[in-house]
Amino acid sequence: MRHTEKPGTETAPKTRLRWWTELPLIVLVYACYSAGRLLVRGDVADAVDHGLAILDIEKALFLNAEHPLNRLFTREPWIGVPADFWYASLHYLVTPAILVWLFRSRAVRYRAARTWLMTSTFIGLIGFTLLPTCPPRLLDASHGFVDTMAQYSSYGWWGGAASAPRGMGGMTNQYAAMPSLHVGWALWCGVMLWRYGGTRAAKVAAVVYPLGTTIVVMGTANHYFLDAVAGAAVMGVGLLLTPFVLRTAQRLRSRLPARLAPAGTASGNAPAAAAGSAPATASATAADGAGSANVSGGCQTSAGERFPRQREQRFGAGAEPDPAPSDAGDETPAPAR
Repeated sequence: MRHTEKPGTETAPKTRLRWWTELPLIVLVYACYSAGRLLVRGDVADAVDHGLAILDIEKALFLNAEHPLNRLFTREPWIGVPADFWYASLHYLVTPAILVWLFRSRAVRYRAARTWLMTSTFIGLIGFTLLPTCPPRLLDASHGFVDTMAQYSSYGWWGGAASAPRGMGGMTNQYAAMPSLHVGWALWCGVMLWRYGGTRAAKVAAVVYPLGTTIVVMGTANHYFLDAVAGAAVMGVGLLLTPFVLRTAQRLRSRLPARLAPAGTASGNAPAAAAGSAPATASATAADGAGSANVSGGCQTSAGERFPRQREQRFGAGAEPDPAPSDAGDETPAPAR
């Protein structure tokens, strides 16, 4: 009986995952992300206008949480310094760690989780391209924001240019604020921990990490609240697109070996089948001539095999049955009445 799985159940991947193929793929996606941020710088005037527009929308909706958080982080170094370390490092550590954990212990679910993360990252790159946005920390000082990364740069490896190491600020796009992929990636990590962690500590971390990241990106003046909302929305769109991306990738994988196969491989089966059928036909003909097999209407039976209710032959070698036997028994159909 053929086994069919219920919709929504997860099956093991058809091809076994290997770390030496997964690692270059992840490195490639992150390289594209970094290159996209670097190359798509946008116009500074447009970026500032977009930032001010977002700030105006938040004030109109009473969502302006950046100012009080930024004042708190600026006034209290015991909060601001750890927040800067959080912003500058955790997305480099937590996201890869969860990917490795899923790969090693949840391989059945890893492919979908990885595809969701990468799809959302590429959507974020589109956002950086279409909507370059000046973060709060780069607005004019009259808007009341302080760059805590610059204020506490003596505590860490970063300089005055966001989380980039000292002397490398020119190698990053500081106007790639919309959407906030810091928040998006943290949300992805939270979902993975909540679904597959299995412990109370994992579920607590699943809530604390994305929530803490949202507070940190606003308190350090690196993102607006709407940037964080957009980061969550990007992850939602990526989640919806993940099944389509997986199906497309599976079709490409199935077609690629057929195109790379030698020309005679696929067509060689037909001559082989034809060659294989010729001896069978010849043997059937020979067997029919020798009387060792019964062949009728293309149906071949082996020697001695009879159909149900078939009468045994009582003729000698070379003898032929009477075309109109007179001793037809019960086997002869009765005339129609």
